[in-house]
Amino acid sequence: MTASAEAAHAQFTGKLDPENTVYLDLKYGRVVIALRPDLAPLTVAHIKKLIREKFYDGLKFHRVIAGFMAQTGDPLGNGTGGSGQTVPAEFTRKASFVRGAVGLARAQDPNSGDSQFFICLGDATFLDGQYTLFGEVVSGMEFVDQIKTGPKQLNGMVQGQPDIIEKMRIMADVEKAGGKP
Repeated sequence: MTASAEAAHAQFTGKLDPENTVYLDLKYGRVVIALRPDLAPLTVAHIKKLIREKFYDGLKFHRVIAGFMAQTGDPLGNGTGGSGQTVPAEFTRKASFVRGAVGLARAQDPNSGDSQFFICLGDATFLDGQYTLFGEVVSGMEFVDQIKTGPKQLNGMVQGQPDIIEKMRIMADVEKAGGKP
């Protein structure tokens, strides 16, 4: 495990549960996320349902703020869309939004979280108790660090494309399929 993955792994204790482990594949490599049903059971169930429907495959990282977070999960790609199924807030202070924490994005209404989520690129403990923390990156944080947003305007020209989720799968489903997601 790399030093960055070890830092992200600091809050996670225990063996990975295949039913609560997510493979998030980026063009840079695989990110492994341990889901935390002990902190946010409704959110974890909702996210797993969307993953199994292949909802996240091909979605853009529409918002990336260096040192803060990378956000995805909007089928519209602009931060205004979702699956149309919100989940109630499950705020906790039992874990913190540190580097590698995975949280449910929301609008002003605390119960407006849907499909959009973010991965903390740095410590963001000011979010503790205000957002639902539902997972932690346990390996592949070096790939999360490479995520770019786009397109950007440079001298009136559009530059680059945003990075996307190539695919997201639950470890247990990959194992059942003989390792073929």
